[in-house]
Amino acid sequence: MGKCINHPDRETSYICMKHNIYLCEECLECRDPDIYCKFRPSCPIYFITKKGFDASKEAAFKEEPVKEECIVTFQPGDKKVTVGSGTNLLMAAQKADIYINASCNGKGSCGKCRLAIESGKVDSEKTSLLSDKEKENGYVLACQSNIIEDIIVKIPKETLQKKLKAAGMGEAATKKLSGLVKTIEPIVEKVTLQLDLPTMEDTISDLDRLKRALKKSGYDTSKMSTNIRVMRQLTESVRNDQWKVLASILWKRCSSEIVDVSPANHEKESLGLAVDLGTTSIVVYIVNMTDGAVLSAASGHNSQAACGDDVINRIVSSEKDGVKKLKKMAISTINNLTKRALNAINADHKQIENVVISGNTTMTHLFLGIEAKYIRREPYIPTVSEFPIMKAGEIGLKAAYYAGVFVMPGPASYVGGDIVSGVLYTGFHDLEDLTLFIDIGTNGEIVLGNDEFLMTAACSAGPAFEGGGIRWGMRAEDGAIEKITLDPETFEPNYLTVENMPARGICGSGMIDLLSEMLLKKVIGQDGKYQIDTHHPRYTLFNEEPAFIIEFAEKIDSEEDIIFTQSDIKSLILSKAAVYAGFSLLIEQIGMDFSSISQMIITGGFGQFLDIEKAITIGLLPDIERKKFKYMGNSSIAGAYMSLLSNTYRQEAIAISNKMTYLDFSSNNSFMEEFTRAQFLPHTDANLFPTVHTE
Repeated sequence: MGKCINHPDRETSYICMKHNIYLCEECLECRDPDIYCKFRPSCPIYFITKKGFDASKEAAFKEEPVKEECIVTFQPGDKKVTVGSGTNLLMAAQKADIYINASCNGKGSCGKCRLAIESGKVDSEKTSLLSDKEKENGYVLACQSNIIEDIIVKIPKETLQKKLKAAGMGEAATKKLSGLVKTIEPIVEKVTLQLDLPTMEDTISDLDRLKRALKKSGYDTSKMSTNIRVMRQLTESVRNDQWKVLASILWKRCSSEIVDVSPANHEKESLGLAVDLGTTSIVVYIVNMTDGAVLSAASGHNSQAACGDDVINRIVSSEKDGVKKLKKMAISTINNLTKRALNAINADHKQIENVVISGNTTMTHLFLGIEAKYIRREPYIPTVSEFPIMKAGEIGLKAAYYAGVFVMPGPASYVGGDIVSGVLYTGFHDLEDLTLFIDIGTNGEIVLGNDEFLMTAACSAGPAFEGGGIRWGMRAEDGAIEKITLDPETFEPNYLTVENMPARGICGSGMIDLLSEMLLKKVIGQDGKYQIDTHHPRYTLFNEEPAFIIEFAEKIDSEEDIIFTQSDIKSLILSKAAVYAGFSLLIEQIGMDFSSISQMIITGGFGQFLDIEKAITIGLLPDIERKKFKYMGNSSIAGAYMSLLSNTYRQEAIAISNKMTYLDFSSNNSFMEEFTRAQFLPHTDANLFPTVHTE
């Protein structure tokens, strides 16, 4: 028995096995009568409602039955995957391990998962998110298309996953982070020991002999355990190199464990893995655990993005498809990036013995396969805030099985370990000066404080600054417009793209530039509405709403102009309003104003390319002295790096998390009032932005 999908108050035994939903007697109707369904021979819903079907359709179905198995070929790359008929095209792409942007979690509302059908047919829902020209060229939305026969699919170049632009890689990272950690204290410590040779007078076991050597070296073995894996290693390991061995000890809060024993002559360079587990992207550093040098690094999309751009959509997806699926996607992304980084230095994953993961609360829960659904339900409680030391093999990470894993703690459901990492790295929690800290990304977390207090909140900025929900929005990948100005007379755009590639879309910093330029050049008014002449060559209509043409299709060899719609502007205004409202409310809570701020620290990959002046112009950042702004890069990976090398910093991270006071904005009337006031460019109260002149 289950609840009817249309009438939740009704219990029913009728279940549609294809869609896994229950239908009461009033709702009994097959949803896909014309599409092959392997459950149909035993489906009561189909037979009960069969007489109501169009007879001609029934006949057609019988004459040309759809094949049970379909082959989907993705181009370029000629990658094939076999799926059952009726499978969603987006799901087929995920099965083929092909990244397709699906910002709306497959709801058909973002229009990002555009694919072109080169041969074969799919059953697609009607959508207004595709232009007539796109439809003529065979474009469909993957999430709204079901496969009914063998097809060949072309992945448009604007949809292909590209290498993210990330700061602080390789030698630059080492230079930037050099000197942060004075004494290296790994989670897994390697100890070289010379064991006493056994004699007829000294006949203790190999394990006792190992513990005796550890005790002689100053280690407390009274609380030191081991495991069957090590016991099996001992026999050969202690005898291979004249009883000289290398013991690996995993340190936990109240105990320690011998996790590996090998001959001393088998010693290899011990490596560490620092991970920034972002909602949008993931960054990994491979670190030398002897001197702290960053040997290599890699970054890429979090493949969970196919399940939604923000944490709420990820949680919803985990409830629908299961936590295991989201866990697998995160682990797979990290392992692939780790492999890429290791290949660059010809190293083996078994050399990784220490791991630190830094991410927001939802990301860490899903990464560990922990249920996250109550994070989004009042009173918004996570399952875990402070995580115990774990082993990589237990989680599924591609590292030494016994590698110690420290997950950065987080104080609340919407402020997690990545922000704790940021505070740890920037160090303002030890300063007397009042600091306002923000990590600008998909979530927009804010911290206000100094050495006396830390107050934090998440301002639900949404994915707009990361390209989510924006018609031509994208991340800072090759071809993304990252800087743009408009000619004051003609409104002709002059822009720069990532890696100077042909324009494929516009990223967050470019959107802020464009919004500021359009405001100052009177293309839009302070309400965000277009006021450009409708006969201007840059003016167009998209789905009956005004839009500004950033670049014409023929100039970039595209099938469609790159445009910025009225809806795009609205999304950005809502996002910037949420961020500014968060700033205002935190300041208000301590009875001060923005003039009391000594410094404002901006972190996150997006912040690197942010034009402070233009961000102030649109009301994203407060109008304070420009010298107070300080950009400190990817603070999440930097804090993870510090914790990877130092137990002192690992304990300090826990202390920072415990010190934070979380302010929940979700049911705060004052926040909603300030949020409404900030939905203007730059703000309804012009006195808050004295240096911004829009007239």
